[in-house]
Amino acid sequence: MAVRAVRGAVQLERDEAGHMDEQVSELLSAILERNSLTTEDLISIWFTATPDLHSDFPAAAARKLGIVDVPLICAQELDIEGAMPRVIRVLAHIESDLPRSDIAHVYLGAAATLRKDIAQ
Repeated sequence: MAVRAVRGAVQLERDEAGHMDEQVSELLSAILERNSLTTEDLISIWFTATPDLHSDFPAAAARKLGIVDVPLICAQELDIEGAMPRVIRVLAHIESDLPRSDIAHVYLGAAATLRKDIAQ
């Protein structure tokens, strides 16, 4: 079994904890589903949030999904002028037999424009 990395992102409509939970849960669920993964396949997950998000930790949504024994960490994105606002990004390390080229990176909604080269 190989170690792989899966990327993803979602843009929030507003900075509210409940909305963040919903959107991050949808993103994580899509990453798991599109890559035929279970929580047992997760090694660790890095979350980043743009500097305009303050309502909650994105990792809290993962815990509510039942991802409780996987190391999670949150960090802040660089504050770059002109960058897309209210974005949560994910970098999940996984165990998978999929070749790198078959990994489904998930960019939901407007965040799909961030990485047109790998968004599926």
